[in-house]
Amino acid sequence: MSQQSVIIVGAGPVGLVAALCLAEAGIPVTVVEAHGEVPKDLRASTFHPPTLDMLDRFGISDELVARGLVCPTWQFRDRSEGVVAEFDLGLLRDETRHPYRLQCEQWKLGEALRDRMEGRSDVQIRYHTRAQAVTQDADGVTLTVETPEGETEILTGRYLIAADGAHSAVRKSLDIEFEGLTIPEIFLSMSTDYDFAEAFGDLAPIAYITDPNEWAVLLRTPSLWRVLLPTDPGLSEAEIKDPEVMQQRLQKICPREGKYEIVHATAYRVHQRVAKRYVEGRIFLAGDAAHLNNPLGGMGMNGGIHDAINLTEKLIEVWNGAPLEGMTRYERQRRQVAIDTVQEQSLRNRKIMAENDPAARAAHHDELRAIAADPVRHKAYLMRSSMIQSLQDLEQIA
Repeated sequence: MSQQSVIIVGAGPVGLVAALCLAEAGIPVTVVEAHGEVPKDLRASTFHPPTLDMLDRFGISDELVARGLVCPTWQFRDRSEGVVAEFDLGLLRDETRHPYRLQCEQWKLGEALRDRMEGRSDVQIRYHTRAQAVTQDADGVTLTVETPEGETEILTGRYLIAADGAHSAVRKSLDIEFEGLTIPEIFLSMSTDYDFAEAFGDLAPIAYITDPNEWAVLLRTPSLWRVLLPTDPGLSEAEIKDPEVMQQRLQKICPREGKYEIVHATAYRVHQRVAKRYVEGRIFLAGDAAHLNNPLGGMGMNGGIHDAINLTEKLIEVWNGAPLEGMTRYERQRRQVAIDTVQEQSLRNRKIMAENDPAARAAHHDELRAIAADPVRHKAYLMRSSMIQSLQDLEQIA
């Protein structure tokens, strides 16, 4: 590979958005991906309004809408009381071209991005190629990879973007601290074809359900409903995913005759972490390689795509002659957003849903009702939860 290119490690949404941005600016890119195809991660499915606005530049948002589910409202609910507060994204119609959340599996975005890069001579995607270590000097970067044949190969480039996920080999190679914590409970996600809206006539497609004993999230996708539940970390994966146990947990949420058909289930640990540095010379971290948060609010994938857009805008300027030092603004902006907005909001959502003190729960519910009832506060809340406000605020960070 020519050194006159950018290496991107990871072919998830973050890496592919970065690759297409650079390619459309005339910058050659090589994407290194450990898997044999674009990863089909089933966790992320929520697209926030500004993310869809960003993807409009590729002509992708309409395609995702056609393959997804438009959700103009979402709710906080209580297991006993029902709807606590409902939020109407239509209030954002003057702030975005997409005043709704879109439920659409993230692999559909990966496929759309890949399809737009097929046949381009300035983009090379190398599958079954695993990043191992990276070094750099004043002129470029050197990435050591393991090839599909199990051999070691050296790739060189002018810059490198690490979009290789939570266990980023690049971040570890650079010995960048990943500050934060691991949430105590395991998250269990189950997908079923049962339509929960049949049982709850007032159920929005996205519902965060508070409960002093066991909170839950119900997310509707085009073909399935996903149920997310906290789980005892002392249990083994086999115990957590025992078919009878999962049936009992679903029946507790919504009793019904007959068994649920569980199409897919996964159990995973959740972390709240932010890398100490996003920029290390000619190497830049983005997405899960740079920050992790719990999924309550759907900010992980969206924040990663926002990273990719911000990063590539600045890298294009550097490629065309601007000082490399300008990339530090990417770190200042996006790291601040990760700490002040994404981490704060996702932790707050978890606290609201898991609160078991009766007085505190009542106060949270009253506050949510008051916000939803006040058009000004309602919109301000949506500006934050939809990640529009954070994008506006970061422009004030020099």
